[in-house]
Amino acid sequence: AAGARIFAISMAGGRHVVVPRFDPKLALETIQRESVTAASFVPTMLRMLVDEPTFDDYDISSLSLITYGGSPIAEALMRQCRERMPHVGFGQAYGMTELSPMATYLSPADHDIDGGRLLQSAGTPMPTVEIAIAGRQDDFLPVGEIGEILVRGPIVMQGYWEQPEKTKEALRNCWMHTGDAGYLDENGYLFVVDRVKDMIISGGENIYSTEVENAICLHPSVAQCAVIGLPDPKWGETVHAEIVLREDTRLDADMLEAHCRERLAGYKCPRSMRFRDKPLPTSGVNKIDKIALRAEYRSDCDKRLERSKHD
Repeated sequence: AAGARIFAISMAGGRHVVVPRFDPKLALETIQRESVTAASFVPTMLRMLVDEPTFDDYDISSLSLITYGGSPIAEALMRQCRERMPHVGFGQAYGMTELSPMATYLSPADHDIDGGRLLQSAGTPMPTVEIAIAGRQDDFLPVGEIGEILVRGPIVMQGYWEQPEKTKEALRNCWMHTGDAGYLDENGYLFVVDRVKDMIISGGENIYSTEVENAICLHPSVAQCAVIGLPDPKWGETVHAEIVLREDTRLDADMLEAHCRERLAGYKCPRSMRFRDKPLPTSGVNKIDKIALRAEYRSDCDKRLERSKHD
Protein backbone atom coordinates (compact mmCIF):
# COMPACT_ATOMS: atom_id res chain seq x y z
CA ALA A 1 0.00 0.00 0.00
CA ALA A 2 2.83 2.40 0.85
CA GLY A 3 4.45 1.62 -2.48
CA ALA A 4 1.27 2.57 -4.34
CA ARG A 5 1.20 5.96 -2.63
CA ILE A 6 4.90 6.51 -3.43
CA PHE A 7 4.40 5.80 -7.14
CA ALA A 8 1.19 7.84 -7.40
CA ILE A 9 2.69 10.93 -5.77
CA SER A 10 5.84 10.61 -7.89
CA MET A 11 3.79 10.37 -11.12
CA ALA A 12 1.92 13.52 -10.10
CA GLY A 13 5.20 15.37 -9.57
CA GLY A 14 4.78 15.54 -5.82
CA ARG A 15 7.40 15.60 -3.07
CA HIS A 16 7.57 12.89 -0.42
CA VAL A 17 8.09 13.55 3.28
CA VAL A 18 9.08 10.42 5.19
CA VAL A 19 9.41 10.06 8.97
CA PRO A 20 11.31 7.15 10.57
CA ARG A 21 8.44 6.11 12.83
CA PHE A 22 4.95 7.21 13.76
CA ASP A 23 4.69 9.53 16.71
CA PRO A 24 1.75 11.99 16.90
CA LYS A 25 3.87 14.99 17.85
CA LEU A 26 6.44 14.16 15.19
CA ALA A 27 3.67 13.81 12.59
CA LEU A 28 2.16 17.18 13.53
CA GLU A 29 5.56 18.87 13.58
CA THR A 30 6.38 17.45 10.14
CA ILE A 31 3.06 18.51 8.61
CA GLN A 32 3.60 22.04 9.91
CA ARG A 33 7.27 22.34 8.95
CA GLU A 34 7.00 20.78 5.49
CA SER A 35 3.53 22.14 4.60
CA VAL A 36 2.32 18.62 3.89
CA THR A 37 -0.85 18.54 1.78
CA ALA A 38 -1.75 14.82 1.84
CA ALA A 39 -1.08 12.09 4.40
CA SER A 40 -2.01 8.45 5.02
CA PHE A 41 -2.78 6.86 8.37
CA VAL A 42 -4.34 3.74 9.85
CA PRO A 43 -7.14 4.29 12.40
CA THR A 44 -4.87 3.69 15.40
CA MET A 45 -2.63 6.51 14.20
CA LEU A 46 -5.61 8.84 13.73
CA ARG A 47 -6.73 8.11 17.30
CA MET A 48 -3.27 9.00 18.63
CA LEU A 49 -3.17 12.12 16.45
CA VAL A 50 -6.47 13.68 17.58
CA ASP A 51 -5.85 12.70 21.21
CA GLU A 52 -2.43 14.39 21.27
CA PRO A 53 -2.64 17.08 24.02
CA THR A 54 -0.59 19.54 21.93
CA PHE A 55 -2.70 19.06 18.76
CA ASP A 56 -3.94 22.66 18.71
CA ASP A 57 -0.40 24.04 19.03
CA TYR A 58 0.41 23.10 15.44
CA ASP A 59 -0.55 24.77 12.18
CA ILE A 60 -1.72 21.99 9.88
CA SER A 61 -3.74 24.25 7.57
CA SER A 62 -1.71 23.03 4.57
CA LEU A 63 -3.22 19.57 4.95
CA SER A 64 -6.09 19.03 2.50
CA LEU A 65 -6.43 15.23 2.31
CA ILE A 66 -6.03 12.30 4.68
CA THR A 67 -6.48 8.80 3.34
CA TYR A 68 -6.97 6.02 5.84
CA GLY A 69 -7.37 2.25 5.78
CA GLY A 70 -5.75 -0.95 6.96
CA SER A 71 -8.59 -1.77 9.34
CA PRO A 72 -12.19 -0.64 9.95
CA ILE A 73 -12.53 2.74 11.65
CA ALA A 74 -14.98 3.46 14.47
CA GLU A 75 -17.62 5.96 13.40
CA ALA A 76 -17.05 7.93 16.61
CA LEU A 77 -13.36 8.33 15.74
CA MET A 78 -14.13 9.43 12.18
CA ARG A 79 -16.54 12.07 13.43
CA GLN A 80 -13.96 13.28 15.95
CA CYS A 81 -11.32 13.56 13.22
CA ARG A 82 -13.64 15.62 11.04
CA GLU A 83 -14.53 17.91 13.93
CA ARG A 84 -10.87 18.53 14.80
CA MET A 85 -9.78 18.92 11.16
CA PRO A 86 -12.80 20.44 9.38
CA HIS A 87 -10.63 21.77 6.52
CA VAL A 88 -9.38 18.26 5.62
CA GLY A 89 -11.04 15.87 3.22
CA PHE A 90 -10.98 12.20 4.22
CA GLY A 91 -10.79 9.25 1.85
CA GLN A 92 -10.92 5.60 2.85
CA ALA A 93 -9.14 2.94 0.78
CA TYR A 94 -9.90 -0.77 1.10
CA GLY A 95 -7.58 -3.42 -0.25
CA MET A 96 -4.50 -5.49 0.46
CA THR A 97 -1.08 -6.18 -1.02
CA GLU A 98 -2.61 -8.96 -3.17
CA LEU A 99 -4.83 -6.30 -4.81
CA SER A 100 -2.05 -3.91 -5.79
CA PRO A 101 -3.34 -2.60 -3.28
CA MET A 102 -6.71 -0.78 -3.64
CA ALA A 103 -10.04 -2.38 -4.53
CA THR A 104 -12.54 0.27 -3.33
CA TYR A 105 -12.45 3.93 -2.35
CA LEU A 106 -14.74 6.14 -0.25
CA SER A 107 -14.19 9.68 -1.49
CA PRO A 108 -14.31 12.84 0.65
CA ALA A 109 -17.65 13.68 -0.98
CA ASP A 110 -19.02 10.26 0.02
CA HIS A 111 -18.31 11.10 3.67
CA ASP A 112 -20.98 13.81 3.52
CA ILE A 113 -23.80 11.82 1.92
CA ASP A 114 -26.99 11.85 4.03
CA GLY A 115 -25.28 13.32 7.09
CA GLY A 116 -22.51 10.74 7.14
CA ARG A 117 -24.57 7.61 6.44
CA LEU A 118 -21.60 6.07 4.63
CA LEU A 119 -18.92 6.70 7.24
CA GLN A 120 -18.73 2.95 7.91
CA SER A 121 -18.50 2.11 4.21
CA ALA A 122 -15.28 1.26 2.37
CA GLY A 123 -16.65 2.89 -0.80
CA THR A 124 -17.25 1.69 -4.33
CA PRO A 125 -15.02 -0.40 -6.64
CA MET A 126 -12.07 1.20 -8.39
CA PRO A 127 -12.14 1.26 -12.22
CA THR A 128 -11.76 -2.25 -13.75
CA VAL A 129 -12.54 -3.86 -10.36
CA GLU A 130 -15.48 -6.17 -9.59
CA ILE A 131 -16.66 -6.93 -6.06
CA ALA A 132 -18.91 -9.83 -5.02
CA ILE A 133 -20.06 -11.29 -1.71
CA ALA A 134 -19.96 -15.06 -1.33
CA GLY A 135 -21.39 -17.60 1.09
CA ARG A 136 -19.61 -20.64 2.51
CA GLN A 137 -20.01 -22.60 -0.72
CA ASP A 138 -18.76 -19.66 -2.83
CA ASP A 139 -22.35 -18.92 -3.87
CA PHE A 140 -23.01 -15.25 -4.58
CA LEU A 141 -25.17 -13.52 -1.96
CA PRO A 142 -27.77 -10.80 -2.61
CA VAL A 143 -27.57 -7.15 -1.59
CA GLY A 144 -27.39 -6.64 2.16
CA GLU A 145 -26.29 -10.17 3.10
CA ILE A 146 -22.93 -10.64 4.84
CA GLY A 147 -20.37 -13.01 3.40
CA GLU A 148 -16.75 -13.14 2.26
CA ILE A 149 -15.58 -10.28 0.06
CA LEU A 150 -14.37 -11.45 -3.37
CA VAL A 151 -12.44 -9.27 -5.82
CA ARG A 152 -11.80 -9.71 -9.54
CA GLY A 153 -9.89 -7.59 -12.06
CA PRO A 154 -6.40 -6.78 -13.38
CA ILE A 155 -5.32 -5.54 -9.95
CA VAL A 156 -5.38 -9.09 -8.53
CA MET A 157 -2.03 -10.77 -7.96
CA GLN A 158 -0.86 -13.70 -10.08
CA GLY A 159 -0.14 -15.78 -6.99
CA TYR A 160 1.98 -16.25 -3.91
CA TRP A 161 5.66 -16.85 -4.65
CA GLU A 162 6.37 -20.58 -4.64
CA GLN A 163 3.18 -21.35 -2.68
CA PRO A 164 0.86 -23.03 -5.22
CA GLU A 165 -1.56 -24.48 -2.68
CA LYS A 166 -2.02 -21.13 -0.93
CA THR A 167 -2.49 -19.48 -4.34
CA LYS A 168 -5.09 -22.06 -5.38
CA GLU A 169 -7.05 -21.48 -2.16
CA ALA A 170 -6.99 -17.68 -2.50
CA LEU A 171 -7.81 -17.50 -6.23
CA ARG A 172 -10.67 -19.99 -6.39
CA ASN A 173 -13.04 -19.65 -9.35
CA CYS A 174 -11.07 -16.67 -10.74
CA TRP A 175 -11.90 -14.51 -7.71
CA MET A 176 -9.51 -13.31 -4.99
CA HIS A 177 -10.87 -14.48 -1.65
CA THR A 178 -9.92 -11.70 0.75
CA GLY A 179 -10.70 -13.35 4.09
CA ASP A 180 -12.77 -10.27 4.99
CA ALA A 181 -16.50 -10.35 5.74
CA GLY A 182 -18.78 -7.65 4.40
CA TYR A 183 -21.83 -6.75 2.32
CA LEU A 184 -22.87 -4.51 -0.56
CA ASP A 185 -25.73 -2.03 -0.30
CA GLU A 186 -28.23 -1.25 -3.03
CA ASN A 187 -25.95 1.47 -4.46
CA GLY A 188 -22.87 -0.76 -4.70
CA TYR A 189 -21.09 0.57 -1.60
CA LEU A 190 -19.04 -2.00 0.22
CA PHE A 191 -19.24 -2.36 4.01
CA VAL A 192 -16.47 -4.36 5.68
CA VAL A 193 -17.71 -5.82 8.96
CA ASP A 194 -14.81 -8.00 10.15
CA ARG A 195 -12.02 -10.36 9.28
CA VAL A 196 -13.61 -13.79 8.78
CA LYS A 197 -11.20 -15.25 11.33
CA ASP A 198 -12.15 -12.54 13.87
CA MET A 199 -15.89 -13.26 13.66
CA ILE A 200 -17.26 -14.63 16.93
CA ILE A 201 -19.78 -17.49 16.85
CA SER A 202 -21.69 -17.67 20.11
CA GLY A 203 -24.64 -20.02 20.53
CA GLY A 204 -24.82 -20.37 16.75
CA GLU A 205 -25.07 -16.61 16.19
CA ASN A 206 -22.49 -14.67 14.15
CA ILE A 207 -21.14 -11.65 16.01
CA TYR A 208 -18.89 -9.18 14.22
CA SER A 209 -16.24 -7.71 16.49
CA THR A 210 -16.18 -4.36 14.70
CA GLU A 211 -19.88 -3.79 15.42
CA VAL A 212 -19.29 -4.31 19.14
CA GLU A 213 -16.16 -2.15 19.04
CA ASN A 214 -18.06 0.68 17.35
CA ALA A 215 -20.71 0.60 20.07
CA ILE A 216 -18.13 0.62 22.87
CA CYS A 217 -16.16 3.46 21.26
CA LEU A 218 -19.25 5.67 21.34
CA HIS A 219 -18.75 6.01 25.10
CA PRO A 220 -16.84 9.25 25.71
CA SER A 221 -14.57 7.63 28.32
CA VAL A 222 -13.21 4.99 25.91
CA ALA A 223 -9.93 5.74 24.14
CA GLN A 224 -9.31 2.28 22.63
CA CYS A 225 -11.04 -1.06 22.54
CA ALA A 226 -10.68 -4.43 20.88
CA VAL A 227 -13.19 -7.28 20.94
CA ILE A 228 -12.22 -10.94 20.65
CA GLY A 229 -13.96 -14.29 21.12
CA LEU A 230 -13.02 -16.47 24.06
CA PRO A 231 -13.64 -20.25 24.16
CA ASP A 232 -16.74 -21.22 26.12
CA PRO A 233 -17.91 -24.82 26.82
CA LYS A 234 -21.59 -23.89 26.56
CA TRP A 235 -21.78 -21.23 23.86
CA GLY A 236 -18.70 -22.10 21.80
CA GLU A 237 -17.36 -18.57 22.16
CA THR A 238 -18.24 -15.52 24.23
CA VAL A 239 -17.62 -11.86 23.54
CA HIS A 240 -14.71 -10.30 25.44
CA ALA A 241 -13.65 -6.64 25.32
CA GLU A 242 -10.26 -5.13 26.13
CA ILE A 243 -10.61 -1.42 26.91
CA VAL A 244 -8.29 1.53 27.42
CA LEU A 245 -9.87 4.57 29.07
CA ARG A 246 -9.11 8.20 28.45
CA GLU A 247 -7.10 9.96 31.11
CA ASP A 248 -9.04 11.34 34.07
CA THR A 249 -12.22 9.43 33.22
CA ARG A 250 -14.13 6.78 35.12
CA LEU A 251 -15.99 3.78 33.78
CA ASP A 252 -16.76 0.38 35.28
CA ALA A 253 -18.13 -2.86 33.85
CA ASP A 254 -21.73 -2.21 34.92
CA MET A 255 -21.74 1.23 33.32
CA LEU A 256 -20.27 -0.07 30.09
CA GLU A 257 -22.67 -3.02 29.98
CA ALA A 258 -25.63 -0.64 30.28
CA HIS A 259 -24.14 1.49 27.49
CA CYS A 260 -23.80 -1.56 25.22
CA ARG A 261 -27.30 -2.88 25.90
CA GLU A 262 -28.73 0.42 24.65
CA ARG A 263 -26.98 -0.09 21.31
CA LEU A 264 -26.62 -3.85 20.75
CA ALA A 265 -28.72 -6.99 20.92
CA GLY A 266 -28.14 -8.79 24.21
CA TYR A 267 -26.19 -11.69 22.71
CA LYS A 268 -23.71 -9.26 21.13
CA CYS A 269 -22.85 -7.49 24.39
CA PRO A 270 -19.51 -8.40 26.03
CA ARG A 271 -19.79 -11.19 28.57
CA SER A 272 -16.43 -10.17 30.00
CA MET A 273 -14.23 -7.11 29.80
CA ARG A 274 -10.91 -5.91 31.08
CA PHE A 275 -9.83 -2.31 31.62
CA ARG A 276 -6.16 -1.96 30.71
CA ASP A 277 -3.56 0.43 32.05
CA LYS A 278 -1.42 -0.01 28.91
CA PRO A 279 -2.20 0.49 25.20
CA LEU A 280 -3.51 -2.34 23.06
CA PRO A 281 -0.79 -4.29 21.23
CA THR A 282 -0.17 -3.16 17.67
CA SER A 283 1.58 -4.62 14.63
CA GLY A 284 4.51 -3.07 12.80
CA VAL A 285 2.09 -0.87 10.83
CA ASN A 286 0.20 0.26 13.94
CA LYS A 287 -2.90 -1.91 13.46
CA ILE A 288 -4.36 -3.46 16.61
CA ASP A 289 -2.87 -6.95 16.75
CA LYS A 290 -5.61 -9.36 17.83
CA ILE A 291 -3.36 -12.39 17.50
CA ALA A 292 -1.00 -10.85 20.07
CA LEU A 293 -3.99 -9.81 22.18
CA ARG A 294 -5.34 -13.38 22.31
CA ALA A 295 -1.90 -14.71 23.19
CA GLU A 296 -1.53 -12.05 25.89
CA TYR A 297 -4.93 -12.94 27.35
CA ARG A 298 -4.11 -16.67 27.39
CA SER A 299 -0.77 -15.93 29.05
CA ASP A 300 -2.44 -13.83 31.76
CA CYS A 301 -5.02 -16.57 32.38
CA ASP A 302 -2.26 -19.20 32.67
CA LYS A 303 -0.42 -17.04 35.19
CA ARG A 304 -3.57 -16.57 37.28
CA LEU A 305 -4.22 -20.33 37.18
CA GLU A 306 -0.63 -21.06 38.23
CA ARG A 307 -0.87 -18.60 41.14
CA SER A 308 -4.16 -20.15 42.29
CA LYS A 309 -2.49 -23.58 42.49
CA HIS A 310 0.02 -22.20 44.96
CA ASP A 311 -2.48 -20.28 47.12
